[in-house]
Amino acid sequence: GAVVTRRRVRMADKVREAAQRIFANLPSGGGAPMGALGLGAVGLTGLAYGSANCLFNVEGGHRAVMYHRFGGVQQRVRGEGTHLVLPWFQRPVLYDVRAKPRMIQSLTGSKDLQMVNISLRVLSRPDPGFLPTIYRELGTDYDERVLPSIVNEVLKSVVAQYNASQLITQREAVSQRIRTDLLSRAREFHLELDDVSITHLSFGKEYTAAVEAKQVAQQEAERAKFVVDKAKQEKKSTVIKAQGEAKSAKLIGDAVRDNPGYIQLRRLEAARDVAGTLSKSTNKVYLDTQSLLLNVTDSRDVLLESHTKKK
Repeated sequence: GAVVTRRRVRMADKVREAAQRIFANLPSGGGAPMGALGLGAVGLTGLAYGSANCLFNVEGGHRAVMYHRFGGVQQRVRGEGTHLVLPWFQRPVLYDVRAKPRMIQSLTGSKDLQMVNISLRVLSRPDPGFLPTIYRELGTDYDERVLPSIVNEVLKSVVAQYNASQLITQREAVSQRIRTDLLSRAREFHLELDDVSITHLSFGKEYTAAVEAKQVAQQEAERAKFVVDKAKQEKKSTVIKAQGEAKSAKLIGDAVRDNPGYIQLRRLEAARDVAGTLSKSTNKVYLDTQSLLLNVTDSRDVLLESHTKKK
């Protein structure tokens, strides 16, 4: 509206200046021809002024509501293009019907009395069919009058039904609930919402500190549980190892008692290990059969004698 008015004022000033220049250039005396020329100039000036003020344009993505001085706001909405208007009697009011983004922040409380700071992004536009009603009831700054109040109302109503933890774990459900309630409230004011989304969600310092302390406690509990499980596993391993050693000792004892050659076999295996280790060494070592555990004959006689005595 203000832009159209400024354009009209500039056009009227230009027409007035042109008319003044025309009358200033006319001779002072000329009779009927000069009078006719003056009337022609006045008519031309009036035609130029009328054409400048009888037409107005509606740009793309806009609509116009016509206000009549005697009839008030007219119900017909003008679409895009050039339209006629009666100067002084009618005044067009232009509306941008394209979707406009708006960020709204709200501080509200959850069900468990935790303060929550929510930022909501709303993509809104007016319903073109109800522009006369919007102009009559809300004016041209409808979004400033309506959106902050209904967004805060819906946010406080929805957030109060969830705990702080649920706002995080069920964020999609909370966002859908806010969108549904906000669409219903916006339609009461003839506004269309193309998108509603939560862009930021934060809690108070006390709740954040409590959450961090809880996480630390949970980690310590898990660590203590791991230590206990590890000790249990080590205890089981020790018992199993002891049982295995006891069983091994029993089997070795039975083998020695029942078969004297078992000890000789173990001596040969030990001698083989010693010889293998020495063969890999770069030093020269001289050992006798006693050191290498290869005195098999003497040991065999002792074992056979002891075995004979047991029998």
